[in-house]
Amino acid sequence: MSSPGDVRVFVVEDEQLVVMMIESMLEELGCTMSGTAHSVPEALAALETIAFDVALLDLNLSGTKVFPVADALTAKGMPFIISSGYDSSAIPENFRHVPTVPKPFRIEELDAAIRKAVAKA
Repeated sequence: MSSPGDVRVFVVEDEQLVVMMIESMLEELGCTMSGTAHSVPEALAALETIAFDVALLDLNLSGTKVFPVADALTAKGMPFIISSGYDSSAIPENFRHVPTVPKPFRIEELDAAIRKAVAKA
């Protein structure tokens, strides 16, 4: 598997074990985790200070949907990926074009989603 290169990924995920797994996958892909956020307010604040190429957004952050972060990224023209344990009907129509990875996801799925998101940017 060839890597997507040194892509900086901002991870928005509320489960610390999942964050650790994602970080390991990103390292294996040759990517860098540029920062993390565990809630919508934390992610929105981080968007102003963290430099990244693509964001990986968990759909559900402790019961709160991540869509305000997706809206902010869309407004900034920044690419993102949605990770979700739900089926595609949980994603609003305006975000159905966004690359998604099903939870739990494999490194190949993350690799493909990163490539797709960065290519669209």
